[in-house]
This record gives sequence, structure tokens and C-alpha cells, in this order.
Amino acid sequence: MLPTRANALSIVHEFTLSDSLRKHMLSVEAAMRAYALKFDEDPDRWGLAGLIHDFDYERYPNAAHSATEEHPAWGVRHLRALGWPEDILQAILGHAQYSGVARESRMAKTLFAVDELTGLVTATALVRPSKSVLEVEARSVRKKMKDKAFARGVSREDVVDGALALGVDLDEHIQFVVVAMQAVAAALGLAGGPPSEQGLPAP
Repeated sequence: MLPTRANALSIVHEFTLSDSLRKHMLSVEAAMRAYALKFDEDPDRWGLAGLIHDFDYERYPNAAHSATEEHPAWGVRHLRALGWPEDILQAILGHAQYSGVARESRMAKTLFAVDELTGLVTATALVRPSKSVLEVEARSVRKKMKDKAFARGVSREDVVDGALALGVDLDEHIQFVVVAMQAVAAALGLAGGPPSEQGLPAP
């Protein structure tokens, strides 16, 4: 049986204290749900993959001593013990290049394709005076991609390779993810309004 979104949020809250990391997972969830609708897939299922994919990163970063103790391997073992569906777990494993797990499903390819890109879109929004994703356009994200000093933690190669593997045009892919994030701008803290009106939903 598919876990509920409330269940996923509870796990996110339990393991992740960083507000920015929580909001990153919300961003990826929004992009995954949007692509699921585009591809005639289950948006709830795909959304869960996005929402939960980094829940263990804060406690078990990929600088751990062994591959079995790091993100996302630790998190996948935890979710598997809780009975999470294997297709979601395989997508989570596949979003990390170093895991060695092939991205075979469309869900897995999409998760990889949107993961780094959402970070770039967020960074682009935050340097605007309004700090609003509602004012971000795909062309401004593309321009920022060319600046290697901007959001240097975001892998441009992953963004490009992700779109290619998914079979979508890069500019269209960026625009699609921007629009998906704009739809949940308040939850991401990127609507440009007072911080008190924004934030992650309670578990």
C-alpha cells in the first residue's frame, strides 16, 4: 500500500532539521508531481519519491565511512523496513550518481532530472530582490547556469544529462520545473511574501 503524504512529511520532519533541505524536497516533490501528470503516471506515487528522497542526507551525508552508512543507502533501508514500494526506493537510489544504481524507470530518470535543477531555480529566485520564484523565467536560469561561480554546488552536468536521459528539451525542462515550483511558491518560501506566511506544512 502506498504511504500517505502525511507519513512522508512526518519522516522528513523527524530526520531533517534544515529548513532549506526540507524545502528542497518540497521543490522536487512539486516537479515530480507535475511530470507524473505530464507522463500520465500517478502523481501521488511520484510526489512521494520527490518528497522523501533526501530525508536521510542531513544525518547520513555521502561523506560517511562506507557506502552502506551513507545517503541514500541508509534511507532506503529505513524506508524498506517500513514497507515503502520498491519502485520508489530504486528511484531514490538512482538519483545519487555514486550509488551505482541504474535509472531504469521513468520515475527514476525524472527524479534525477529535476533534483539538481530545483536547486538552481531556487538559487536564481533568491538572488532576485523579491526572492520570489514567481518572477523567475527559464532564460534567467539558463543564464545563471553559465556562471560557474553561481550556486557552484549545483551540478550543471547532471541538469543537462538528466534532461537528455528523460528525452526532453533542456529549455522546456527548465521552464516546466519553474512552473511546477511556482505553483507551490508559498510552501517553498519563495512567494515573496512575509516569512510567517510561508513554510513547510506541519506533519
